[in-house]
Amino acid sequence: MLTDIEIAQQAELLPIKTIADRLGIGEEELEPYGRYKAKLSDSLMDRLSSKPDGKLILVTAINPTPAGEGKTTTTAGLGQAMAKIGKNAIIALREPSLGPVFGIKGGAAGGGYAQVLPMEDINLHFTGDMHAITAANNLCCAMLDNHIQQGNSLGIDPRRILIKRCLDMNDRALRNVIVGLGGKVNGVPREDHFIITVASEVMAILCLADDIDDLKKRLGNILVAYNYSGEPVYARDLKADGAMTVLLKDAIKPNLVQTLEGTPAVMHGGPFANIAHGCNSVRATKLALKLADYCITEAGFGSDLGAEKFLDIKCRYAGLKPSAIVLVATARALKYNAGVPKAECGEVNLDALKKGICNLGVHIDNMRKYNVPVVVAINRFLTDSKEELDFIEQYCIEKGADFALSDVFANGGEGGKALAEKVVAAVEKPSDFAPIYPLELSVKEKILAIAQNIYGAKDVAYTTAAEKAIKEVEALGGGNLPVCIAKTQYSLSDNPSLLGAPKDFTITVRNVSLSNGAGFVVVYTGDIMTMPGLPKVPAAEKVDIENNRIVGLF
Repeated sequence: MLTDIEIAQQAELLPIKTIADRLGIGEEELEPYGRYKAKLSDSLMDRLSSKPDGKLILVTAINPTPAGEGKTTTTAGLGQAMAKIGKNAIIALREPSLGPVFGIKGGAAGGGYAQVLPMEDINLHFTGDMHAITAANNLCCAMLDNHIQQGNSLGIDPRRILIKRCLDMNDRALRNVIVGLGGKVNGVPREDHFIITVASEVMAILCLADDIDDLKKRLGNILVAYNYSGEPVYARDLKADGAMTVLLKDAIKPNLVQTLEGTPAVMHGGPFANIAHGCNSVRATKLALKLADYCITEAGFGSDLGAEKFLDIKCRYAGLKPSAIVLVATARALKYNAGVPKAECGEVNLDALKKGICNLGVHIDNMRKYNVPVVVAINRFLTDSKEELDFIEQYCIEKGADFALSDVFANGGEGGKALAEKVVAAVEKPSDFAPIYPLELSVKEKILAIAQNIYGAKDVAYTTAAEKAIKEVEALGGGNLPVCIAKTQYSLSDNPSLLGAPKDFTITVRNVSLSNGAGFVVVYTGDIMTMPGLPKVPAAEKVDIENNRIVGLF
């Protein structure tokens, strides 16, 4: 059996201009980065602004497990399957982060015969967007420390600096550091921190900005510190917003690539869903809606994280209304949710499946709360037995949920035709999308609404630090913003060991911060880290280059 990278390297890619021509994109609206990827210009967005939107389809999943779900694979395969049934579709995805690529997860461009290409470029440096975001964030940090070094006219309190340096790599050693050592010429010594680039507010801003002017305004609104009087200091006070915007002038443009079967794909932005808002950029999604009759997009991790944030943050700000939600599930992952070890998830175990399928039920119920039709995609693995797949189908029937077996990993678009037909039918059904909470609620009331309605929690507890932070956020005018909850992806609760559908638990909020430029309040629960670490055996150990070809990337 071929590996993902071997399948990708054997594919015959179409020149990116051919993909653009099929979408009606003019040569002057395309900015190629080599033969197979390109940026899409602002002039294209301006030209298509009055064109009617296509139908928006969100792909999400049950809680992720080491056994695998295949959300991005399903998204790519569904796009390919739409073409197989004669529909004009485009997919809109996030860009992968180097952290997971070289960590434990690997790449994020799909798998098998449902991939987005060029796979190696996408999973590595792509068009440089991640590096531009890293540079813009760290420029602001450098200007802040320089301001303190050069007299500190703003009176910035070094003990109350909020913005953190970032790096697009898993590196736990940089979570807590001391900067400014080595004498007066090297700056003022202080405690500092690194987060991964995809968790930075600059990433969130890039993904939510309407245009370059909105980008600059949002960057200027980043709350970077407090002064000795307890007053807020913003990036614009450091005069950092202009230079940061310049660094992002190309990164704000969406990227055009293609699937293994030549379906167009727009990839742009990449915030994690467990520590950020988990969706690709508003600009990419809006542009994709103008370019095709169906736009298929995804949100990170399970529906309790990425989908909730997509629906309550991104759709609210962008005025988007999804026509259907695809919920990906696998027999392997549902057995894992019953406590079956990963190594045994490929074995037939109907009893475990019956126990773990409650996780699927919660996600179906949760997505229905947004008044949008839901279709379950049963992502087939080679080890799945007929009786297990039949059981999941029967469960969906009893739940009154539309479903289809998806075999896109092994068979590409052909293996997703049944799913595509179900999705096309779903988008024609009545829907009345609405977020799960109104913005008028207090910060605590919004957190409780998500905890109870989406996670199934009984209550929410707050540390002393969180209580104090909420008061500061509300004093700065953040009380009416949506909330972005940072939580483990492995459980509906904030405890990764509570699998299935836990009940009667309490979510603990340990801290809260204001992402003033992005326009939401970040709520930290459990032990979630904004700078992940590498596992005992990093995926990087298997990545190499042989005869000028990359190997080991997955």
